[in-house]
Amino acid sequence: MIAEDDEKQAELVRRYLLREGHTVTLVTDGRAAVEAVRHRAPDLLVLDVMMPRIDGLDVLRILRAEAYELPVLMLTARSTEDDLLLGLDLGADDYMTKPYSPRELMARVRTLLRRTGARAGGPGGGTAPPADEGLLTVGALVVDPERHEVTVDGGGIECTPGEFRILAAMAAEPGRVFTRQRLLQELHGYTRYIGDRTVDVHIMNLRKKVESEPKRPQRLLTVFGVGYKLVAPVAVAGHGDRAS
Repeated sequence: MIAEDDEKQAELVRRYLLREGHTVTLVTDGRAAVEAVRHRAPDLLVLDVMMPRIDGLDVLRILRAEAYELPVLMLTARSTEDDLLLGLDLGADDYMTKPYSPRELMARVRTLLRRTGARAGGPGGGTAPPADEGLLTVGALVVDPERHEVTVDGGGIECTPGEFRILAAMAAEPGRVFTRQRLLQELHGYTRYIGDRTVDVHIMNLRKKVESEPKRPQRLLTVFGVGYKLVAPVAVAGHGDRAS
């Protein structure tokens, strides 16, 4: 689904998506985007920030509040880091600033669909990743790649696709220190034009969900000067790494 009020931009993206074999729905304002996601359950949303009626950031707020997990690639003429981080903080999976290369946009679309298993957009719906991955357990935190679910102390938590990819990668190798660059590769498959703070925002949001005290993390630890690692809380005692 494309949500873009600029007719030329929308038509350009539509043609490239059609060329790659996708079925495309086009809407031209934010309110129509929300309603279309609710009724059509797309696999991915290409979402412009500046749109009439409801802007793209508010569209994203509404969809994430309603637990729609579809990947969202945002397009914007704004290029400041604060704007980028705000979009990621609200649950965007990727962000491109205008003008952009249509070929790079298609590459990012392919990456998002591949890394989310082309999950459908409805709450709890969609095609799951391969079933042979099994449960990933780190103490009382359990990641289920097949069902795209995360539980902590027996309670379910909602993760954006980007947050889920980071958590699943770290849960597959508990105790391993992941650099920011490595986590960026898990998120996007490439690092061009994307800063390290993208990972920091995802980690901050994940801590709010998996930690009882996000400012004093017990699971998702910082290894200063290197990156992050995921451990069971019982493994923290006596460990030399500092957390933040």
